[in-house]
Amino acid sequence: MIRDKLPSLMTSPKEFTALIFLSGEDQPGITESLFSTLAPFALTILDIEQVVISNRLVLTALISCNPAHEKAIEADLMTCAENLGVDIATLFSETSIDSIASKMGLIHIVVLSSKLHPRSMAAISSAISILGGNIERISRTASTPVTAIELIVSGVNHENLAAALAPVAADNEVDIAVQPNGFSRFSRKLVQLDVDSTLIQQEVIDLLADKAGVGTQVKEITEAAMRGELDFAQSLTARVALLKGLSETALSETQEEIVLTPGAKTLVQTLSSLGHSVAVVSGGFINVIEPLLKSLHIKHYKANTLEIADGVLTGKLLGPIIDRAAKADALREFAALESIAMSQTVAIGDGANDLDMIAAAGLGIAFNAKPAVKAAADSSLSDPYLDSVLYLLGIPREDIQD
Repeated sequence: MIRDKLPSLMTSPKEFTALIFLSGEDQPGITESLFSTLAPFALTILDIEQVVISNRLVLTALISCNPAHEKAIEADLMTCAENLGVDIATLFSETSIDSIASKMGLIHIVVLSSKLHPRSMAAISSAISILGGNIERISRTASTPVTAIELIVSGVNHENLAAALAPVAADNEVDIAVQPNGFSRFSRKLVQLDVDSTLIQQEVIDLLADKAGVGTQVKEITEAAMRGELDFAQSLTARVALLKGLSETALSETQEEIVLTPGAKTLVQTLSSLGHSVAVVSGGFINVIEPLLKSLHIKHYKANTLEIADGVLTGKLLGPIIDRAAKADALREFAALESIAMSQTVAIGDGANDLDMIAAAGLGIAFNAKPAVKAAADSSLSDPYLDSVLYLLGIPREDIQD
């Protein structure tokens, strides 16, 4: 008997509903007038969404109602439309109630672009459709410094969708992040950033090398490392050796030359104001970047330490080298200190030295990165605005601290 009843229990309940579609020039009081018109009737609001684009209002509402009231509701809504100078259309039917709130396994897709083209949205929609997914909602979460569009998708596997959208992002020159729905999406996070060419626009070693008159030699070592002829520790040791004899005053001079990446301060301030934790780990030098980090009120940070004796650099480092493995270790250490699960960590970087922490993080983001780093990251940002990270985390424009 129980088995016989299961199909009916699993079937979505049917109700007599009205889908109301209102559009017109935005003005105060439209929403209030619409629902005041509906208030005398015995009905229930099942779903509602409203958006204003370029002073044009679009409001849709799904209500359950008594079928005997259909003509009266429609007549009153037409009068309301005439009084407001808007268009109202209605569709009455008996339908299964299957709202987005009841759906499981929803996926959030964030699309970022400085110039979003129709072909990009068409390609994204096609990839979703091919996998059998359905776009439940689309909304714009930001228009500056980039356009951010969020899609909520049902009926598709998270990993499969992420894999399908990766080539779409590359082919259409947009940034796409794919994240599962759930409370964890809004949980407290640890966001760890690289410094050189990520938090700041420059490479500190290059600034110091220029002051020491060894800029060309340092670049040659850097290029050798990029060709795989030296690992990071070897290349860093060789480059620092060239700084031997540089006056300690060059460090403070370099500090004055550092320029934050656009949006870096906004990113740090917003994350902190919302209760998230920010950490920094760098293959650069704590002697140079520490004052900047303190000014940003960043509590957790690690970097290499230049040895100084008698007011000059010795050409050596103190303590263990912060390489790619050390960056990942720092992420785990800082997450433990903040009692944050690794699944709720975010790592942001641009180079090979960031690969381990990007892989270890719950969400790895490649920021204006090299192709190999982009390929390894969960998401990437191609525009030079670090605060765009906030949109990938689902933080809307109104919550951002400028």
